[in-house]
Amino acid sequence: MMQRHLEENSVELSSMESKKLENIITTTNEEAVIKYSGVKAMPFIVGNETFEKLGTIGTSSNLMVYLTTVFNMKSITAATLINFFNGTTNMAPLVGAFLSDSYFGRYKTLAFASMSSLLGMMVITLTAAITKLHPPKCSTEDTITSKCVEPTVWQMAFLVTGFGFLIVGAGGIRPCNLAFGADQFNPVTESGHRGIASFFNWYYFTFTFAMTFSVTLIVYVQSNVSWTLGLAIPTGLMFLSCALFFLGSRIYVKVKPQGSPVTSVAQVVVAATKKRLLKLPDHHDPHYPSDLSLFNHMPTNSMNSKLPHTDQFRFLDKAAIITAEDRLHSDGSAANPWRLCSIQQVEEIKCVVRIIPIWSSAIIFHVASIQQQTYAVFQALQSDRSIGSSNFQVPAASYIVFSMLSLTLWIPIYDRIVVPSLRKLTGKEGGMTLLQRMGIGLVLSVLTMIVSGLVEQHRRNLALTRPTLGIAPKGGAISSMSGFWLIPQLTLAGLSEAFNSIGQIEFYYKQFPENMRSIAGSCFFFGLAWSSYLSGFLVSFVHHITAGAGRSRTGEWLPEDLNRGRLDYFYYMIAALGVLNFGYFLVCAKWYRYKGVVAGGDTVFELNANTKKPEKQFV
Repeated sequence: MMQRHLEENSVELSSMESKKLENIITTTNEEAVIKYSGVKAMPFIVGNETFEKLGTIGTSSNLMVYLTTVFNMKSITAATLINFFNGTTNMAPLVGAFLSDSYFGRYKTLAFASMSSLLGMMVITLTAAITKLHPPKCSTEDTITSKCVEPTVWQMAFLVTGFGFLIVGAGGIRPCNLAFGADQFNPVTESGHRGIASFFNWYYFTFTFAMTFSVTLIVYVQSNVSWTLGLAIPTGLMFLSCALFFLGSRIYVKVKPQGSPVTSVAQVVVAATKKRLLKLPDHHDPHYPSDLSLFNHMPTNSMNSKLPHTDQFRFLDKAAIITAEDRLHSDGSAANPWRLCSIQQVEEIKCVVRIIPIWSSAIIFHVASIQQQTYAVFQALQSDRSIGSSNFQVPAASYIVFSMLSLTLWIPIYDRIVVPSLRKLTGKEGGMTLLQRMGIGLVLSVLTMIVSGLVEQHRRNLALTRPTLGIAPKGGAISSMSGFWLIPQLTLAGLSEAFNSIGQIEFYYKQFPENMRSIAGSCFFFGLAWSSYLSGFLVSFVHHITAGAGRSRTGEWLPEDLNRGRLDYFYYMIAALGVLNFGYFLVCAKWYRYKGVVAGGDTVFELNANTKKPEKQFV
């Protein structure tokens, strides 16, 4: 076993892969033997991970309320800005992965990104601490009459500068932190396998802990004590994260950049384009020219598993056609890799191309989750957030913790009860295939939106037909509906994440070639980025179409005061998109072919939907 992932399935490491990894880490006489720090580095790395997440999540989880109450932004403007910020933050890791793999390595990338995140948090904290860096506080009367002073250009520029530093930080931290922790363990020893598995578990635990702590205690301080103190706390935690990271510098294993696999992708495309007029060799055709063959070179130091030749995307196979003009080095490699690529390179690119349709289905899925972080907060602001007869009010952004709790509580139940039961029925190690797991998450996301619409309809009806409880900080009457009515939709959102999001991460990890693991880690965030952009577009588009007299028979859907709008219709629209997306996913899943690995002359494929034991095909 290579490692046991965050929840249920195991990643098998064949003897061939082990030997390849040994070739990579075995040094020559001129090089020093790598001394893996293993668990010695974990206090520094796990501590760095914990404080980094506490800092970033503590700063970002309540931004929606901060922008509407401190910067006096309209809810539409704030939601659009947050969606753009989240989208760019999730887009940046793809760039960070490329720079890390090609030029800087993970250690330098993490060091620079951590400092950038710290600077971003300091800038945002200053916008709350210095009165000239944010608009004057808006009174209740001004809120009702929409006469709040808007932020100046310079105030917005200073705020956006802080966002920019956070984006740069996320671009370096997200694709590298998990891989950097795994670098500290020897991947060819049993203790190294166990260490990697333990680190993955701790990595996920720190995220859960940071999310829970941030959306409860830190958000409470921000909403009820002081925004300056509430933003200074995560900034201080980020400082501790940087300090811990640099304290462990002397014992870290710092893997040198090996060059980006994106170059290999470009080489295959360019070579296939140059040879587009050539006919592919067909050994079953008696008229096939004997002087043409496919280049099947495999470097001895490659960390990738040897892949079988497949018949999908055959146009790319033309990159491997050997012609009279092609020259080879003495070690068997191509003299001009932009003209001749190996079948192994081609198959690695096919793995990426096959993943793209599955990846694209996650964009609509994440749109449903994003609404629980934006408009669910607005729902909470116009709901009864008190507990019993006390004067204590739950901060609006803290309700998100129920989504995280449902995810956290479900994982051990799924791992210890559901998976073993399904394993007996299906014979699959994980109980079900990764695509089946992701499909269940898509269905749950549709249910999340339907329940969200029903809850919003109930909240609005009570606000219009029953006595209200005052005016919300951003304007609009507070409904007598308890904020705890939001728990069902948030619970479903957490369960959908447990199935689809975690399934996605493992799917990318297994199906990408081994040398593209940094890109695989960025792929999830890249999907989130497009989801954030799409969510922002939908919010702006729906607001533009439904706002104004006579534009819509149903009235404005997304006004400042939710009681005057139809947020439930917006939720139902996203649910309808989710249904269409689920149909698209089913088509892609049926077409998808799992990555195969050649081991000992056999091609071993991951379990498909119809097999109860590993399928082998002799080639």
